[in-house]
Amino acid sequence: MDTESANAAYINDLPGEEERLGTLVHSDSSTLWPITGINAALKRLEDFIFGSIALLILFPLMALISIAIKLDSTGPALFCQARSGRNREIIKVYKFRTMYQSGSQEFKQAQKDDPRITRIGAFLRRTSLDELPQLFNVIQGSMSLVGPRPHPLKLDEDFKYVIPALGSRYCVKPGITGWAQINGYRGETRRVSDMVSRIEHDRYYVKNWSLFLDIKILVLTVFKGWTHKNAY
Repeated sequence: MDTESANAAYINDLPGEEERLGTLVHSDSSTLWPITGINAALKRLEDFIFGSIALLILFPLMALISIAIKLDSTGPALFCQARSGRNREIIKVYKFRTMYQSGSQEFKQAQKDDPRITRIGAFLRRTSLDELPQLFNVIQGSMSLVGPRPHPLKLDEDFKYVIPALGSRYCVKPGITGWAQINGYRGETRRVSDMVSRIEHDRYYVKNWSLFLDIKILVLTVFKGWTHKNAY
């Protein structure tokens, strides 16, 4: 089974792959329940307190990164990208700019040794420091510290008809880090199987959410969530 997307090239042409991916790819569009009531209030409090502390501690580093980006290449230090938020609301996600500016508006996932990436940008992407401005999103309330990663709109378009369960991840706010990311499912999605694995972990997080799970993910992010072979 192939896709037509340049961002999701193909399902592995291996024996048994269709069967392994079948549930999520073909039929599983079951509903996940959002975090509501007192749990939603606790999660928002968690985001505001921990997000504010992180922003205060990391602000000097963010200022230095901004200066380095400006010295390395022409263009702003920050940029905003439209992404899918809770209930598929379109949100503006902040990131440090890691690519050279161009006039093209076409979305294409970053690839290994991508010539569009600046020298400073390569370091920021490898260490996930380019994500730090999303702390502003957390304080604003459009994102959470922990949750499914927000996808570029085009990436969702590429996969939504192939993987019906994809939409279920949007019943909660997207996060800076998440269960999928600390388990290694991050970066480029060259195959549909890459996205399926990510969605499986996102759905596990929503089904099993608790403050303890959030704290566990945050702690694991500190120790192993900043760098990964797919972070480029």
